Amino acid sequence: MSTKIFCDIAELNLIKKFNKKKIVKGFTTNPSLMRKAGAKDYKVYSKKILKICSNKPISLEVFADNYNEMKIQANQINTWGKNVYVKVPITNSKGKFMGRIIKELNSQDIKLNITAVYSAKQAERILKLINKKTKVIISIFAGRAADTGKDPVPEFKKSISLARKFKNVEILWASVREPYNFLQAKQLGCHIITVPPQIIEKIEKFGKTFDQLTKETVKAFLIDSRKSSFKI
Repeated sequence: MSTKIFCDIAELNLIKKFNKKKIVKGFTTNPSLMRKAGAKDYKVYSKKILKICSNKPISLEVFADNYNEMKIQANQINTWGKNVYVKVPITNSKGKFMGRIIKELNSQDIKLNITAVYSAKQAERILKLINKKTKVIISIFAGRAADTGKDPVPEFKKSISLARKFKNVEILWASVREPYNFLQAKQLGCHIITVPPQIIEKIEKFGKTFDQLTKETVKAFLIDSRKSSFKI
C-alpha cells in the first residue's frame, strides 16, 4: 500500500504551488496554521482555499470547544465543498471526549478527520463509535509525541491493526519532524502522512548517495569559510 502525502498548510500561495504537484494528494489545515497565514474571517478564507483546491481532499477544523457549537460549525463546514473533511478534536480543551459529536456527524455521512489523537486507546474509542461506510481519518500526532520522549510507533502499529476491519478508515501520521518520517509511515502502512511544504521539497530530492552528501557537506563548509575570509 502506498502512503499518500497531504500538505499541511493554510497559506494561499503555497496551496496554489503544492496543489500542482502530483506527489501531493490532499491538504490539511488547522486554526493555528490559518492564523499564521493571516486569515481574519474563517469562512471567507476557507472558501479561498477551496477555490484553489477543488479536487483533492482538504481538512478544515472546527474551533468550538463545546458540543452544541461544534455541531453547528461542523455542519456548516461540511456544506462548503464535496472534498471537505470536517476536522474534529478527539477531546475538547478540558479533556472531555467528543464521542457524541463524532458519532452523530459520522451517522450523518459527514467525512471526518479526528485530530489530536496520540494513542491506540484513543483510536479504539473512535472506532467503537463509527459506521463502516462514511470516510474517517484518524490523525495521530507522531512528532509531538516524540518531542516528549515517547515512541509513537507502537501506537501506530496497534491503531493500523484495529482499523483493518474498517475499509472507510485511514490512519494519518501527523506532526512530521523530518523527511525520514515519510519512510517510517510507509513501513508501518499508514494510509496518509501530512507534511509541511519545506519537508515535501526534501522528500522530492530523496535518492542521494552518502558520497554525494559528504561532498556537498564539505563543499558548504569550504564556501562559508571562504566567505568569512577565515585565517589561522
